[in-house]
Amino acid sequence: MLRILKYLLLVVLLLAAGGAAIVFSGNTITVMAWVWGPKHGWDLGRKAPAPDYADASSWAAWPGRESPAGFVPQGVVSAAGARAVDVFFVHPTGYLNGGDWNSPMNAKSQTEENTQWMLANQASAYNGCCNVYAPRYREASIFRYFSAPEDIAQKTMDFAYADVVRAFDHYIANENKGRPFIIASHSQGTTHAFRLIQDKIDGTSLQPSMIAAYLIGSQIRNADANSLKSVKVCDAPAQTGCIVHWATFLEGATVPPEMNDLVCVNPLTWRRDGARAPAELHQGGVPPSGKFSTKLWGDDAPQGVVFEPLGAPLLKLTWAECKDGILFVSDQSENPLGRLAIRGNYHGLDYPLFHMDIRKNVAERVGTYLQRALTDGPAPEK
Repeated sequence: MLRILKYLLLVVLLLAAGGAAIVFSGNTITVMAWVWGPKHGWDLGRKAPAPDYADASSWAAWPGRESPAGFVPQGVVSAAGARAVDVFFVHPTGYLNGGDWNSPMNAKSQTEENTQWMLANQASAYNGCCNVYAPRYREASIFRYFSAPEDIAQKTMDFAYADVVRAFDHYIANENKGRPFIIASHSQGTTHAFRLIQDKIDGTSLQPSMIAAYLIGSQIRNADANSLKSVKVCDAPAQTGCIVHWATFLEGATVPPEMNDLVCVNPLTWRRDGARAPAELHQGGVPPSGKFSTKLWGDDAPQGVVFEPLGAPLLKLTWAECKDGILFVSDQSENPLGRLAIRGNYHGLDYPLFHMDIRKNVAERVGTYLQRALTDGPAPEK
């Protein structure tokens, strides 16, 4: 029994990190879902009211309002004040409760603390370049990924995506004021953000305003990316109007077979696929602030997580290589970022391990875009 409980705990930790892949037995997952997952079908009566995105409280991060999205790594200089560019950040799964298939949007909850963790350790990578907008939304529960019937699995994601679309539409109509923007995301958020690009940006009048999209840690397949009308996959560090994606694993780790033919852009070189990039190119990982809470049972009460300022970047931690659609890196178990890794699945490190690489690359793409806008207008590189 103890062995089973330990096994379940590993599953919990992997999924709570936002894991796109499940590497454990179907029987274990079935038991876990039966114990803690939703016991009802699709029921709109259980859903929280739709967020009002005209109300700043419906946004986890909002320019000019203090939040962990404003955290800057120790020793990194970042100018204060408004930016000429925005980032629209779609956070990953933080709702780990079985009360419903979608988050009830409780402001005092473990889910909200997990959202704050994502702001501190993911969205903060963009605050050097951009005004950060991050909507709260009725995200899909983690149980959607391993216990939902197929129809409910799709409905719960469609329901969450509808909020993301309304938030983006409000942002464009009322807050953007014509500024160029970046789309950024992780895990579940990347599923929604890629769909947003398909529906709202690719081939539309908004596309020239999109500097880039950092769609990290999901399962964006080459076939899906190649099906976009005019948005391409990034293949150069200063290229604009393109998308970035990677999913991180330890070298030699077992990768689930469903994670095949994924888009992989190497965050050390910002090239699509290519040879192994040496650790000398690694700009720095940042140890995580706070704790991502992983309690799946009982209510969704807050766990009292405290978020300290981000620590100093740790440079040259890893080489990186895109191979068969996966970003492979070296063992990180001996440094402070290692606690985010689960048995070779480095999904939890997709952002923290490459925080400074993202921060510096975003600045480069923004600089390229703004310089081009001064001379040739805002049309992005194709």
